[in-house]
Amino acid sequence: MISVLLADDQALVRAGFRALLNAEPDIRVVAEAADGLEAVKQAQQTHPDVVLMDIRMPGVDGLEATKRIAADPTLAATKVVILTTFELDEYVFEALRGGASGFLVKDTEPVELLRGVRAVAAGDALLSPSVTRRVIGEFAGKGTAGRPVAPPAQIDPLTDREREVLVLVAEGLSNDEIAARLVISPATAKTHVSRTMIKLGARDRAQLVVYAYEAGLIRPGWLT
Repeated sequence: MISVLLADDQALVRAGFRALLNAEPDIRVVAEAADGLEAVKQAQQTHPDVVLMDIRMPGVDGLEATKRIAADPTLAATKVVILTTFELDEYVFEALRGGASGFLVKDTEPVELLRGVRAVAAGDALLSPSVTRRVIGEFAGKGTAGRPVAPPAQIDPLTDREREVLVLVAEGLSNDEIAARLVISPATAKTHVSRTMIKLGARDRAQLVVYAYEAGLIRPGWLT
C-alpha cells in the first residue's frame, strides 16, 4: 500500500485528490495539511511514501517544507512531488534543488497523477524529460539559493563512466536505456547510477539532473 500525504491550502483540491487516490486499491491518503509547517509535522508523524506538495501555501510554503522533509534523516524514504499551476515555474527548479523527486502540473490527467505517484513510490524520479529540460534550462544558474548545488570540485570524485551516466540521467534516460547506450548490462548501469548518487550526496535521480546542469556537464540548449 502506497501512503500519501496531501499538502495544499485549498480544501477542495485536497478533496479531489483524496477521492481519486483512495479509489485505487494500492494507494491510501494517510494525512492532509493546509500549509507547509503542518505538512512537515504530518510527514514526521505518518512517514508517508509520497507527499503531494503545493508550492504556494501560506506561512511556510511548499518549497521550504520540501527542504525540511528532505533534510530530515527519519524521512529519507519519503518522496516529495511538487504540485504547480505552471510548468515553467522558477520555484519548481528550487524544489528539485531542495530534494523534490519531481513535479506535476495541477491539471494533469488523473491517470498520469496515479502513474506518477506509483513511479515515485517505486523510487523513480517524476521528470518528463522535455518539461524538465525547459524548467532547468530556464532557471539553472538563476536559482535564488545563490550558489550551485554541485560545484565542479564536487564532481571531481566521479569516474569518466560516472560522468557519462550523469549526463544520460540528465537526458531523462532510464537504467535500461543507459545500459543500451553504453553497451553495458542494466545491473551495471544501475550500479553506476547508485554510486554517482552516493558520491554527490544526491537524494534521488531528480537531484542528479540538477547536478548535471549546475556542474556544467549539460547546458541549456544542448538537448532538444
